[in-house]
Formats: sequence, structure tokens, C-alpha cells
Amino acid sequence: MKIVLALGGNALQSDPKDKSCESQLKTCKETAKSIVDLIEEGHTISVVHGNGPQVGQIVAAVEAAQKFDKVNVLFPFDVCGAFSQGYIGYHLQNAIGEELRNRNIDKTVVTIVTQVVVDKDDEGFKNPTKPIGSFYLKEEAEKLEKEHGYIMKEDSGRGYRRVVASPKPIDVIERDIIKQLVNTGNLVISCGGGGIPVIREGTMVKGVSAVIDKDFAAEILAEILDADVLLILTGVDRVCVNFNKQNQKELVQITIDEANKYIDEGQFAPGSMLPKIEACKKFIINNKDKTAIIVSLSKVREALMGTSGTKIVY
Repeated sequence: MKIVLALGGNALQSDPKDKSCESQLKTCKETAKSIVDLIEEGHTISVVHGNGPQVGQIVAAVEAAQKFDKVNVLFPFDVCGAFSQGYIGYHLQNAIGEELRNRNIDKTVVTIVTQVVVDKDDEGFKNPTKPIGSFYLKEEAEKLEKEHGYIMKEDSGRGYRRVVASPKPIDVIERDIIKQLVNTGNLVISCGGGGIPVIREGTMVKGVSAVIDKDFAAEILAEILDADVLLILTGVDRVCVNFNKQNQKELVQITIDEANKYIDEGQFAPGSMLPKIEACKKFIINNKDKTAIIVSLSKVREALMGTSGTKIVY
């Protein structure tokens, strides 16, 4: 089967307190084993990954250089996203390539720095809400707004942070080369962190300050590649309703109508499970004969056999 695999933060950094390169590479090596298990079984795998902690580190480091060293090195946010694609892609490439060689599997792993198109009139741009980077005092925040055009918002009494939009993806600039590489047997890592958000202006493609949810990017990539399965990884084996309550219930399979009912009830957290459910819904609505599953990294093989995970059906 052709599978698009969306890796969440726990597949890249198992210990939230340890954000070092060494820790990430170690976690990627464990993640690689599960990915290569699927390849060994004959599946064609394409990987999309998140970048929340990593791009936050990059932005914070750049801001610290500006704040304390008085160095004018404030990179645009789309450039920071590109940095994170290369950084995470390199670690995944390295880990998956090593695991393939250990099993004598002849397959090339490649990372594509991917630009993902968004609509400049997307509702997300009207009310940016995605916090990134460091905390600032009010006076510092006002200076950044004036000098760099940032939108700064107070964050839970901890100070002010820059916020950016989170628009929906509508196309992938590198779609043709990704398809070509996948269809010739390569494992392609693309749309990292949801992709570098860009808008089209005539013949130009222009980067914008935004964060695209990686689950929605994985969904659009799955459609581009005509994938059989959209597999979104998370920290639990199955999606639950009434999460962390006495009446918590695991969902083995849900229909689009059931998913909509649970969404209306507020069962899925907006920054966590909701985008995963929404991405799976979109994939199944547009591809009724395909499969969308939400599952933990350790249960991916079982999910494909129907013994773990939450399957979304039409």
C-alpha cells in the first residue's frame, strides 16, 4: 500500500524537557525502526513531520541574538520554517537510511524543502493565534511591533509573544517532483512542519509568516500521491471521547457523521486531536474508498491490520 505517514512531536522528541540535537536524533532512530518495519512489509512510505518545538527553538535563538547581542539577524518566519525542515529532515534521513542499511534494504531517503501554498485571504490571517518564539515585556513587544510589523499578544500572564496565522494548505509547489520520487521507489520526507507557507502573486511565490498544521499538509499530500492510507501518529493508541474522565471511551471506528457530532460536543482539543480528526475527515470525504487512521507510533502495524488505532470511514 501507498501510505502517507504524519509524524507528531513524540516521534521526534520523546522527552519534552530535552530539546537537544542528540536527543532528537536518538528518538528519530527509534522512529525509523517503525517506519522501516512498514517498508519491509512492502509498503511505500512518504513522511510528513511536525516542527513545533524545533521552529520555536530556532525563532527563540534568533530573537535572543537580536535581544542580547544587538545583532540584526531576525530572519523571516518562513525562513525559520525552512531551517527546521532541513534540520529535522536531516535527522530523519540519517536515522531511516541507517536502519535501511542495517536490514540490507536498497532504498534512497530524500528530504524535499517544500513550499505549501495557502490563500492570502484565508480566515486565519485575519486573527493570528499561533504563538511562537520567546516571551517579552510589554515595552519590548511594542518595539517589535513597530520595528518589524509583528503581531504580539499577551500569553497567560507570562508575557507577550509573537503570534502568526495558521491557514489551510491548498497546494504543494514541489508536487510533481515528490510524485516522481515516490513513484520511482524512494522514501520522501516532505511538507515538513506543514510546509513553508507561501502565497502566489502572479508568477511569484512569496513566503508568509504563518504555520500550517502538519496534519492538513499530510492530507493534501496523500491526495496528491493518490495514497491508499493516511496514517496520522499521535501519543495514544486510539482516539478517546471524554478524555481523562471516568467515562472515557476509546473509538475503534467512527463515521464522518459521528466525527462531526463529537466535534460539536467539543470532544477534541483544538491544538491537539481536532486537526487530526479534521484532516482524516477531509481525506475520506474526498476519497471514500481510502483509509484514514489515527494511532500511536508503536501500533502502526497493528493499525493497518485493524487491531489498533481509530479508523475514520465515510
